[in-house]
Amino acid sequence: MTKTAVYVEVGGKRAFASAAGWPGWCRSGKTEEAALETLAAYAPRYSEVAKLARLELPKDATNFTVVERLKGNATTDFGAPGVPAKAESKPMPHKETELAISLLEACWSYLDQVKAKVPQELRKGPRGGGRDRDKMYAHVLESELGYAGALRLRLKEHDRDALLAALRKPNPDARWTPAYAIRRIAWHALDHAWEMEDRIP
Repeated sequence: MTKTAVYVEVGGKRAFASAAGWPGWCRSGKTEEAALETLAAYAPRYSEVAKLARLELPKDATNFTVVERLKGNATTDFGAPGVPAKAESKPMPHKETELAISLLEACWSYLDQVKAKVPQELRKGPRGGGRDRDKMYAHVLESELGYAGALRLRLKEHDRDALLAALRKPNPDARWTPAYAIRRIAWHALDHAWEMEDRIP
């Protein structure tokens, strides 16, 4: 039985579990156990994303094995996977890079599909907070513009084609490696896509 490799990042208040090789399939919880449970619960939803990349999530995909445990930081506790795995420091072979990029593009496509079907006004949180659809989508694009800086890519406006080019031919001075950058960018797009779905009135 094949096991799905997972990176677990544990901070003081929050933990993230990220499926290695499946960018965007990343969930958080108050503990490692809670993060892994939520990751498993989201497998059916992520399988829909994988299909957009013409891939199929294995039936036993939730048979996890933790291959790296990472010490979280302030970003972790703030609510984002902020620590690259050691495995992500290695150069990615061309085939692996293209596979990861195809899944990143699938996350973007999924977000666009969700945006097209959900209403502008979304259900508010328990305290009345939360962005509406267009503001949330704009937040994703603004964040990607910021992520470009971590790749040593200077952009005046949002440009996903330029992002992909930088991932395929990384700047040696970049703060983020392509593997971690793809994981982080895909997580953010999909995290907000699922939030939009969950907050449909």
